[in-house]
Amino acid sequence: MAPARKVILFTAQEPSGDAHAAPVIARLRRDHPEVELVAWGGPKMEAAGATMLGRTADDGVMGLAGVSKVLQVKALHDEIVAWSRRNPVAVHMPVDSPSANFPLSARLKPMGARIVNLVAPQLWAWAPWRIRKVRRISDILLCLLPFEEDWFRSRGVVAKYVGHPVLSHALDEMRIEREAAALPTGAPRIVLLPGSRSSEVRANGRLLADAFAGVRTRLPGALAVVVASNEANARNFLLAIGGELPAGISMFVAGQGGTIEGAIRWSDLALAVSGTVSLDCTRQGKPMIGVYRTSRLEALGAKLVIRARHLLLPNIIAGRRIVPEFVPFAGRAGQITDCALAMLENPERLARTSADLRVVAASFLGRDPARIASEVAFRSALGERLGNAELDAIVESGTSSPDVSW
Repeated sequence: MAPARKVILFTAQEPSGDAHAAPVIARLRRDHPEVELVAWGGPKMEAAGATMLGRTADDGVMGLAGVSKVLQVKALHDEIVAWSRRNPVAVHMPVDSPSANFPLSARLKPMGARIVNLVAPQLWAWAPWRIRKVRRISDILLCLLPFEEDWFRSRGVVAKYVGHPVLSHALDEMRIEREAAALPTGAPRIVLLPGSRSSEVRANGRLLADAFAGVRTRLPGALAVVVASNEANARNFLLAIGGELPAGISMFVAGQGGTIEGAIRWSDLALAVSGTVSLDCTRQGKPMIGVYRTSRLEALGAKLVIRARHLLLPNIIAGRRIVPEFVPFAGRAGQITDCALAMLENPERLARTSADLRVVAASFLGRDPARIASEVAFRSALGERLGNAELDAIVESGTSSPDVSW
C-alpha cells in the first residue's frame, strides 16, 4: 500500500494573507509535488496551485464585528476541523490574522497537526503578554521583519526571520516604466492607495481624496491616481467620495489598467493606507504618508493598547520616523494636506526620505521567504522536529538566489 500523502493546510482570512501564502504554495508545488496542499483562502492561493476548500480571503471577509464575527469564525473553524478529522493534517500554516487563526490552531494541534505560522503575530506592538499562548499553540514562527526573530527567541519561541515576500523578488523595470509612462502627465503626481479591504477603502477614501483636493488648491497642476485592488473596491472608493472622481483624480483597477508598481513609479508622493503597501513604496524608495482613519474612540483606545513607537512598517523596521504616519487618525484631511505640501515643496526632504527608504529595503536582501517557508513546511510534514538551529541551517543553505517568479 502506498503511504498516505502528507497534507499541508493553509488558512488566510485577508487579501494580504492570500498574497503571502501564494509564493509558498507555488514553491511547494514545484519542489515537493508529493505533498497535498489545501487551503481556505483567496484567488492567489488558488492560482498558485492549492486545492481550495473555501474562499475566506477575497476581501477580508472575517472583518465583521461583535457577535456576527464570533459566530462566523466559529462556523468556519467547525467546518475546517470536521474536514481535518476525515483528512488528517500534517502541517497547519496559518497566515497572519491571529485573532481568527490562533483558535483554529489550538483545535488542530491536539489532532496531530504541526503549527507553522507564516507571518509571526505582531505581539511586540500590542500584546506581549500573549507570548505564553504562542508558546503553547505554535511550533514554529516564520518572521517577516528582521528584528522579530530575536524578540521571539528571547521569549522561548522557535522562530526564524525569512524575509518579506514584497521585497524578495526583483521588479520588472521595463514593465513598470512602460506603465508609468502611460499615466497622466502633470506635476506634482500623487498616488492614492486606499487599501485592499473594503472596510479600509470605505473608511479612508474620502480622507485621501480630500487631502489631495487640498494639495490641488495650492498646486493646481497636481494629479492623482487611485489604485483600486479590485472592481468592488473601485466602487467602494466612489461611494466613499460621493459617486464621482473629483478634478485631477483618475483611477484604475490593479491588473486592468496597470499595476501598483507602475503607479508608485509614476508618482512623486504616495498617500497610503497603512499596511503591506507601505513596503511596495519602500522598495522603490518612494516618499509616502501613511494614514489609517478611525473614530476618535478607537484612536484613543489604540493609544492605550499599542506599545510600539511607530506603526508604519518602514518606520518600524528603521526604528525611527522616516515617513509621516497618521495611524490611527481621527483628525481632518487638512492635516494630511499640510504634511504633503511640506514634503512636495521641499525637494531635499523628498530625496532624503527616498534614500532612507532604500536603506530599509536593502535590509531584506538575500533571503527567499518562499524557499525557506516551503522547506520548513515540508520537513515539518515529514515529522522532523525543527528547532532554532535547524531553522538557521535551512536559511543558510541557500539565501542568495531568491525565486523571482512571483
